[in-house]
Amino acid sequence: MTEEKIQLSKSDRQKVWWRSTFLQGSWNYERMQNLGWAYTLIPAIKKLYKTKEDRAAALERHLEFFNTHPYVAAPIIGVTLALEEEKANGAPIDDTAIQGVKIGMMGPLAGVGDPVFWFTVRPILGALGASLAMAGNIVGPLIFFIGWNLIRMAFLWYTQELGYKAGSEITKDLSGGIIQKITKGASILGMFILAVLVERWVSIKFALMLPATKLSKGAYIEFPHGNVSGEKLQAILGQYKDGLSLTPEKVNSLQGQLDSLIPGFTGLLLTFFCMWLLKKKVSPITIIIALFIVGILARVAGIM
Repeated sequence: MTEEKIQLSKSDRQKVWWRSTFLQGSWNYERMQNLGWAYTLIPAIKKLYKTKEDRAAALERHLEFFNTHPYVAAPIIGVTLALEEEKANGAPIDDTAIQGVKIGMMGPLAGVGDPVFWFTVRPILGALGASLAMAGNIVGPLIFFIGWNLIRMAFLWYTQELGYKAGSEITKDLSGGIIQKITKGASILGMFILAVLVERWVSIKFALMLPATKLSKGAYIEFPHGNVSGEKLQAILGQYKDGLSLTPEKVNSLQGQLDSLIPGFTGLLLTFFCMWLLKKKVSPITIIIALFIVGILARVAGIM
């Protein structure tokens, strides 16, 4: 007689789905969202593991570092549920494999959540709701509140289910085939999104001025002496519209020169420098504090 396979029911997965909305309810700087992650998986752990020791071991492996966008965590939860289900039924899945899938997915997916939800869906709903609210329509805030939560909750449920169904396929190929494809694809997408966001999020503006450049005659407007008639004023405005300078000298700034070469280049250099520091095991908190100090001193000195 074969032992009956333990399987998570739809009700069990719904309990996990509901708890996932509180993923960031308990957040810390050491392991980020790990407490919320462990809390989310408790209904599944109770269903899959019968002994106190097995449940404690499952909770312990899910108290490791975890951090991603709170909404795109849903497909990772689904994959993790499938892995835990297979492990509970005797599949040769160790803690390293489960943690490896989580780490491989959470990093790349983190860069997808912000542009999709914070920079697209939420502003669109907010603008629609605000336009109605400004007209005195009570439907405005209701559209934002109800619409946002319907989209959010639906996304969490369906992507969790997608991850759960795909997870059973992943467990059949722990040698790395599917896992590598998922990780590689998500990494490419995540790095592409993050590279675009560097120019948007990382801003460095130098205040240093460079020596002015004397313009050649004809490159600037020569204002006549005395009163300016209507025709002369019209001619001056036409010259300005054509791109002539108002002064015989062109004011140059360090920031302007950098932007003319490669816009956003200094922000990119700062990003690479921070990545290098992280690779050298410098604490993120130390980097953040250092950036604050350097920024304040540069502002006081008139450099930025």
